[in-house]
Amino acid sequence: MALIKSISGIRGTIGGKTNENLTPIDVVKFTAAFGSWLRQQSDNLSIVVGRDGRISGAMVSNLVVNTLVGQGFEVIDLGLSTTPTVEMAVAREQAAGGIILTASHNPREWNALKLLNSKGEFISAEDGQWILSAAETEDFDFVPVDKLGSVQADDSALQKHIKAITDHPLVDINAIKKAKFKVVVDAINSSGAIAVPEMLKALGVKDITVLNEEMNGKFAHNPEPLPEHLTALSTEVQRLEASLGIAVDPDVDRLCFVCEDGSMFGEEYTLVAVADYVLSQRPGNTVSNMSSTRALKDVTLKHGGSYFPSMVGEVNVVNKMKAVEAVIGGEGNGGIIVPDLHYGRDALAGIALFLTHLALSKKSTKQLRNTYPDYFISKNKIALQNGVNVKDIFDQIRDKYKNQPMNTEDGLKIEFDNDWVHLRTSNTEPIIRIYAESNFETTADNIARKLMQDIGELM
Repeated sequence: MALIKSISGIRGTIGGKTNENLTPIDVVKFTAAFGSWLRQQSDNLSIVVGRDGRISGAMVSNLVVNTLVGQGFEVIDLGLSTTPTVEMAVAREQAAGGIILTASHNPREWNALKLLNSKGEFISAEDGQWILSAAETEDFDFVPVDKLGSVQADDSALQKHIKAITDHPLVDINAIKKAKFKVVVDAINSSGAIAVPEMLKALGVKDITVLNEEMNGKFAHNPEPLPEHLTALSTEVQRLEASLGIAVDPDVDRLCFVCEDGSMFGEEYTLVAVADYVLSQRPGNTVSNMSSTRALKDVTLKHGGSYFPSMVGEVNVVNKMKAVEAVIGGEGNGGIIVPDLHYGRDALAGIALFLTHLALSKKSTKQLRNTYPDYFISKNKIALQNGVNVKDIFDQIRDKYKNQPMNTEDGLKIEFDNDWVHLRTSNTEPIIRIYAESNFETTADNIARKLMQDIGELM
């Protein structure tokens, strides 16, 4: 059980002791600290709150909403929602900020508070540190009874989000309608069960089958949309002879596809395919984090643009995208960021742009995947034991491979000719992530295994 405070929010397991898990007391403390930070930013007392479908969602939402009411805020409660829907609602409603209650890809015992500024973007690391300190010292106030806030339910946010996507100039609804796609969706028992079918219907897709559509938070499988967790989706795509399968995570900001033959399009290639289409219409720069495939760089150069890597973490990707004026960006975990829509990962926007690309290409999903270079990323992790000095371990590995080109901006990334390995501590779990990429799957696996062995010996 754990409580993790990071750039990705305050994330923890439900139950247990305070300061060690995400208990009701911890939820109130962190919410109140965030409320105090918002009140320092402006006199705006409007705030948007939404949650995914996990089991603890209603309980955590009640705690968050009523804490904010106790601080005098006017809460716009979206109820069951998606992360990108909340992000867009903050900007549209001109709110002071927002809170998304989701632990994203983590299992059902986890939940989290993800904090947004007035732009609907994740707060900076510096602001996050202020909030953590305020929570630690309980440096926050509540208003007297005659200044209590209020709650207003809003069930229109998803439709407004979807309309913004269908109005996007690069989304071609007519082409998608003509393609007559047959789609199977894995909604992982969360908000995607509502959001993804509604998005598909708005795009003119009529033949939709939804797996794991009951929004009970009892995830039918590990909610991270990785190949080993999508076997049921793959089987159903083949059985129904569907055009493709779509999988999202519980808060609908990550996206991946399954080809018509049941093979994986590859979550790393979600961004690659969408970027290929966007760049064909709007040449420019791209950004992904340094744990993402080099295929995005290949596609960007093909269209005459420049590719820029960023540190891992959505806020880091967004900051780099703004700095280089990227026309498209995101993360290799299936996160698409369309800057002229909003600066946040958005699976619904990704679906619309991908289906447009697929329809205009007149290819099958598998044929489209085959137009991109084959790189293989081996994704691994090692659990961190208490007291382990990660910096010391990385320093020793850096010394061992000192003759190889490396980047220490975010953990440690080591280059081996055309291959690479990236070691870094996770923002969301007490683990070290080890990602390696090569043209050959066995080579990527071997590089990752070698570095995992090095880490194991040093630990």
